[in-house]
Formats: sequence, C-alpha cells, structure tokens
Amino acid sequence: MTTPMVKAEGVHKSFGAAHILKGIDLEVAPREVFCLIGPSGSGKSTFLRCINHLEKINAGRLSVDGELVGYRQKGDKLYELKDSEVALQRRDIGMVFQRFNLFPHMTAIENVMEAPIQVKGETKAVARARAEKLLDRVGLSDKAGNYPTQLSGGQQQRVAIARALAMEPKLMLFDEPTSALDPELVGDVLDVMRGLAEDGMTMIVVTHEMGFAREVGDALVFMDDGVVVESGHPRDVLTDPQHDRTKSFLSKVL
Repeated sequence: MTTPMVKAEGVHKSFGAAHILKGIDLEVAPREVFCLIGPSGSGKSTFLRCINHLEKINAGRLSVDGELVGYRQKGDKLYELKDSEVALQRRDIGMVFQRFNLFPHMTAIENVMEAPIQVKGETKAVARARAEKLLDRVGLSDKAGNYPTQLSGGQQQRVAIARALAMEPKLMLFDEPTSALDPELVGDVLDVMRGLAEDGMTMIVVTHEMGFAREVGDALVFMDDGVVVESGHPRDVLTDPQHDRTKSFLSKVL
C-alpha cells in the first residue's frame, strides 16, 4: 500500500468556544490534486493551516508522508515537537495564500531565492539559478528584477508559487489562490497550477474555481460547518451531488 501524502484522522480544531473542525477524516494520495470546496467559514482554510502546523489541532492526528505533523508519539501519548523540529517539517510543505505575502523590499527573484538561502543554507549562485528556472516556469522571467508593487496581483501570486516551489516541497497547499485577483488575471495562475498537476505535484487546493476542480482535480471534498459532507471524484460531486447541503451550495456557485 502506498503511504498517503496526507492523512487526517478525527481532526478537531477550536478557537475558544468556536468549534471549527469537528472530526475531519480524509486521505490525499501522492501526486493527487485534492480540491476542498464549501462556504466561507466551513473550516477549509483552517484545515489547510493545520496540515503544516500553522494551527495546532486539539484532537486527532495529522500525518504528511507517514510522519505526524507537529507531534511525536511515545506509547499512547503525543508530545508536541519543538519549533525548530516543526520548521524542519514545514520545509517539505509549500503554501500559497490568498494574499501573496511577498517581501515588499525584495525583487521577484530575491523573494524566490530567500528561503533556500536562509533555511537550507544554499549559496546565492545555486539559489539564483533555481529561482531563474522557476520564474521562467511561471512565465515571469522578464519580471525577475521587479518589486512586488511593480507587478499585477496575478504576477505576484505566480511569484509566490515560485517562492514556495523553491524549497522543493513534496506537498503544495493552495488557500484560495485566485480569490484576491481580478477575473482576467485568474487564468494565468490556474495555468501554472495545471502545469504543476501535470508534473505530478501533490496539491491540496481550497478553491471556488469549480472549472479548475472539475478539469484538474482527482478528488473533491465538500465541507460545511467543520465536517466533510460529501466526497468523490470532482465530476461526480459537481454534476450529481448526493447530499442536499451540497446541492444547495452548488446551485449558488455553478
């Protein structure tokens, strides 16, 4: 049996009295494009942030490539890892946010080079060579010397994707990567993500882009109120939803 790239078992997350995730169980296979859809506040983004321990889960287990995230098990007990150990795990997990979070004082290529130099200790020459290839891959080789303020939203998001790829992750998390973009800029970002899927990158994508989920996704989960309501192949869920809540949601977004 192939080890799942991501495995969630009974994952719960609360913020104070607000119970956001209420026992999430799911598996993401290697090389799979796994799409998460659902209304705002359903827990999609929180779950994504739990995968790389940006948020600590309150109960359950989360594993990436067979390794517990954020914890070590001894006997029947889980012990939280040190920050330095969590940081080592995060090196293998790329994340792209709604907002691009680029360093404003750095050019596009400097943004892409920064983490490999600071985190992996790579030389500037090695980091620059990879950054040049990645910027070319996302169609921005001519913008390497531009600062974020000189780039459109779509271009900034593509730099953010290149920056995440620079750490050579085994898993990429996308948190509604096109939701902050003007409609005419969405296509370029989705094209980059399609290319990653074709190259076999394991991806979990929180998205409102149902066309992308249908065309590129291998699996789709509809979440609502902190639980998985329905899951299956994207075409099956989107064209023939079985649950009334899924039908109601899709009637508003398709």
